[in-house]
Amino acid sequence: MLETFEQIGACARDELQAVETAEQLEQFRVKYLGRKGQITGMLSQIGKLPPDQKKQGGQLANKIKNELTAAFEQKQASLGGSDKKSVSLIDVTLPGLPVGQGKSHIISQTISELLEIFGRMGFAIAYGPEVEDEWHNFIALNIPPEHPARDPMDNFYIDQQRLLRSQTSTIQIRVMEKQKPPIRVVAPGRVYRPDTVDATHMFMFHQLEALVVDEGVSMIDLKSTINQFIHVFFGPETKWQFRPSFFPFTEPSCEVDILWVDKAGHENWMEIGGCGMVDPNVFDAVGIDSEKYTGWAFGFGIERLAMKKYGISDIRLLFENDIRFLNQF
Repeated sequence: MLETFEQIGACARDELQAVETAEQLEQFRVKYLGRKGQITGMLSQIGKLPPDQKKQGGQLANKIKNELTAAFEQKQASLGGSDKKSVSLIDVTLPGLPVGQGKSHIISQTISELLEIFGRMGFAIAYGPEVEDEWHNFIALNIPPEHPARDPMDNFYIDQQRLLRSQTSTIQIRVMEKQKPPIRVVAPGRVYRPDTVDATHMFMFHQLEALVVDEGVSMIDLKSTINQFIHVFFGPETKWQFRPSFFPFTEPSCEVDILWVDKAGHENWMEIGGCGMVDPNVFDAVGIDSEKYTGWAFGFGIERLAMKKYGISDIRLLFENDIRFLNQF
């Protein structure tokens, strides 16, 4: 049987030398190195050898297999190299492939549009840190220690004094600390609240804050500004309303609701933010004379503005990065 092994190896080497095409090489592989090939059959015969020949037979069979495998790979490389040399991979006469261009996310587009609208209305832009201290996030905004808004379960605290800001009203405080009236600013930014995620709530979202401080500022100024903004951003036929509410940093306070029409044609009022006249205690905290100056402020959820304008029914779509969805805007 050892002589049979030698004969199989010799025949295989002779046939491999005669191979000239990739097709012939594949036929050789199947005949000798495939799962049902002669080399595999040869290896299976080792167990039938007499005990004194098994070791010698195993060494011989493995030697033949390794030599043929190496010779096969060398032949395969030489045939592959010649094919590559004879085939042109690039046809320079064909037109180039189009390259896709990126674009701004719908949230970035909305923020840019909002800033452009309020810029035309005379507002400057202010920014502030996302990691805040309790003074700017609560104390200066007239939110006492016992207020439920300061509950650790309702905020992302980093340590006992710092947290991820829960509102962009913190930027109002920073502006009023550095700038004396008249003040007229808008402040966009991310805010963080551990809300339960659903179609209209996320634990991270964006707000646009506005603040006006001057002599003789009233609720009429606030209402007229919001009215102009809504009719420019959503269209002149948009219906909206003030709804009485309460915030520690404004008095009186209101919610701003937009009439929402779902796909089934049902009308619902959707809250887009809160507003009101700046509470005198807030002015006192930042050193502005509350007897001389008055002011108003509002904070709108940017995601909800985008949802209302573009008919998006679920806020989660804005954060899932589905290209099919994002390509629509």
